Amino acid sequence: MIEAELESLNFTDAPKMVTPTYPGPKTAAALELSARTESMARGGGRMPIAMDQAFGVTFKDPDGNTFIDLSAGVGVSSVGRCNPRVVEAIRKQSESLMHSMEVNSSKRTELAAKISEIMPDGLRGDCITFFTQGGSDALEAAVKFAKRVTGRHQIIAFHGGYHGIWNASNALTTGTAYRKGFGPFMGGVIHAPYPYAYRFPFDTSHKSAEQIAGEYVDYLLNTPYTAADDVAAVIVEPVQGEGGYVPPSPEFLQILRKACDRSGALLIVDEVQAGAGRTGKMWAVEHSGVKPDMLTFGKGIGGDMPMAGLVMRSDLAAKIPDGSQPNTFAANSISAAVALTNISILQDPRLDLVNRAHTLGLEAQERIRSFNSPWVGEVRGRGLMIGIELVENRETREPLSREKLGKLMDYVVGHGVLMIPCGRYTNVMRVMPSLTIPRSLMFKGLDIFGAGLASL
Repeated sequence: MIEAELESLNFTDAPKMVTPTYPGPKTAAALELSARTESMARGGGRMPIAMDQAFGVTFKDPDGNTFIDLSAGVGVSSVGRCNPRVVEAIRKQSESLMHSMEVNSSKRTELAAKISEIMPDGLRGDCITFFTQGGSDALEAAVKFAKRVTGRHQIIAFHGGYHGIWNASNALTTGTAYRKGFGPFMGGVIHAPYPYAYRFPFDTSHKSAEQIAGEYVDYLLNTPYTAADDVAAVIVEPVQGEGGYVPPSPEFLQILRKACDRSGALLIVDEVQAGAGRTGKMWAVEHSGVKPDMLTFGKGIGGDMPMAGLVMRSDLAAKIPDGSQPNTFAANSISAAVALTNISILQDPRLDLVNRAHTLGLEAQERIRSFNSPWVGEVRGRGLMIGIELVENRETREPLSREKLGKLMDYVVGHGVLMIPCGRYTNVMRVMPSLTIPRSLMFKGLDIFGAGLASL
């Protein structure tokens, strides 16, 4: 019954290609105009996709080709695009209040209270939310506030991390494309290894990658002469996103928590991509049982409208001076109304989307492994946050060549499926659809991906 309901929230003909070649003429014209008038500095600027209409996990381009989207707008569309309940919330709120500058508004305050209710243990019921428009903004605020409340200035982040593309947030991020030629960034950032077991640089025959990486941070924080002598916070993704969809065991965050407690540094979890139910729990940090001091959110909480923020323990928030961080458009009333609706859909016991993400994610991983493709080195993930590491050779783990990846992407898009690569070598295909994806569309999309692998 639920599957039929979820199927009804999508275009029924997906995937369907109506033009003899891709992109079709209207899409090609739209791409050409975009290239002449819009900055291609944005992440997906050069992708051969133009969206014209969207519904659920499906969308149409200007030529009428219909696609299955396994990317959810990089994890944004947690409840599907143009969900009728969200559309109604936008309509209703737009008739009463939209922009309210930074004074209190009923929807903004209602959302702050709801966020406090759904936070992980350690923040739930005793926290304050600072709203922003995007994840980069939330991380900027996290760094600024951590320095203020601790009186310290250094930040520890991790290799493979992605936390944004402004100043402090870009200093935390390690992707070459985001850094090269743009520096210098904020000083005082120390990068440590993330427990990416598949490509971990150290011997793991006696200790796990999680133990080694966690203990290294403990060493930095709590040993003399490491130069990490003024650390305000450790900022970590509980499941690493752009760095390759890497889900560490709970032990890693548990070691970080103890190390921070010993040193007095704050533990900040970046849940912008992993949060909002994607990993089978509302927040990915909940898989570890660790209590964070701060948490950043975005993407899936806002869905079709811009919404992000930083959540802090109340005692920490009390140390931030009033009026020290103005943000004109944060928690616009329409965005707040949409976020409240998204949360209500994620928490709907009848749909049970968060638990469903766990079970469907396991099924999806099994389907991918069943392809038995020589190009697949590892399948990993939690819930509907799945990474498929593609390699030239399983023994050497040499990353799949750009040429083969390009052919695979052409095949998948040309057959009506949108997937987005990530990873340090851009060789990890991610499966991160809306939590409302019907099983039928999930496996149609994955089988097209499997056929693409077979065609290489």
